[in-house]
Amino acid sequence: MNFSELARNLGGPKNPLYLLHDRLKAEGRPIVDLVRGNVNEHGIVYPRAALDEILSGAAEEARIYRPDSLGQEPARRAVASYYASLGVSPQHILLTPGTSVSYWYCFKLLAEAGDEILCPRPAYPLFDYIATLCGVRLTHYRLLEARGWAIDLDHLEHQITTKTRAIVLISPHNPTGMVADAAQLSGLAEIAGRHNLPIISDEVFSEFLFGIDSLPRAAATAAPLVFTLNGFSKMFALPGMKAGWMAVTGDDALVKQAMSALELISDTFLPVNEIAQFAVEKIFSRGQEFLKSYREWVTACRDRALAGLSGAAFVEPRGGFYITLPIVDSEENAAAALLEKNGILVHPGYFYDIDPDHLVMTFIHDPESLTSHFETIKKTIGHGGLLEPGEKP
Repeated sequence: MNFSELARNLGGPKNPLYLLHDRLKAEGRPIVDLVRGNVNEHGIVYPRAALDEILSGAAEEARIYRPDSLGQEPARRAVASYYASLGVSPQHILLTPGTSVSYWYCFKLLAEAGDEILCPRPAYPLFDYIATLCGVRLTHYRLLEARGWAIDLDHLEHQITTKTRAIVLISPHNPTGMVADAAQLSGLAEIAGRHNLPIISDEVFSEFLFGIDSLPRAAATAAPLVFTLNGFSKMFALPGMKAGWMAVTGDDALVKQAMSALELISDTFLPVNEIAQFAVEKIFSRGQEFLKSYREWVTACRDRALAGLSGAAFVEPRGGFYITLPIVDSEENAAAALLEKNGILVHPGYFYDIDPDHLVMTFIHDPESLTSHFETIKKTIGHGGLLEPGEKP
């Protein structure tokens, strides 16, 4: 039996860190997972009574199937209201089953096989698989750790080629926690305008900011075309809802052309659960108190993790769920040592194309134990393993 070349080349042998992880689990060793960042596992869930009521009403509304290619209008109005300051029309909102599918839509909309999509580095491994499935090639622009992981705009522009079809922006960035400020976004928009390139702006961590009142948005710049991606997975701790969206803004003619093609792509699959669509409006309206307490919990987790790393030199995250920690020792050896000796799972930086040695970890965990876990990390890779204040990574 024949399989495609794509199928033959997907996957591969399990990483040694995860072989060790599997062995320790089989031996019954307790493991502190500082990788997944799943808030549901730590008791952060959308209020059950409200969600049951919302879904019951949504199921009744969805009883007779009348699909809309862009997504049910009440849901699109609710998403447009979320972007009220940008003046986004509901007709320029497309519902999707989540941000991963939104990326796939954008890549297929904007690029032919062999074309390039320009992404930030450090990178998130998911993009490699989506790009492979779309037949496009990822290229990368630098984020500068010495400048708080700011976008290196000069390097970004030099990475643009005749095959570049879009620029991906992730802010808040995973895994560095960088939040692009208005000046960076203005510079990015100027580059996008000069080269006639759209921006794909991933804002899935937009509700989790530290020391920042509101998120600067690419859609608020003069960029010619922006696809803003988000959803309920992180925003309302509802990953199983599979409800996301893209908001398309920019030059009127470009937005019109993009929405026409996206509507056809979406109509081909109609992939968003109808009950989820009819639930969107009330999840927004009834979830605000929950979101407030959820943000406070995330901030408390971050603060306790930072307390455990007190005295270490690293860029504190301004948004999101993750910390990227530069170290002197081998990142692979350090991650393995933390797992085997202390039962703490973190990722080596090369999982995210970070160079040189770093460890990547989430601070989403039980707040009562976070400080001690991060003190253990500091102690285990300390004594020359952690960078000292003032030392360059």
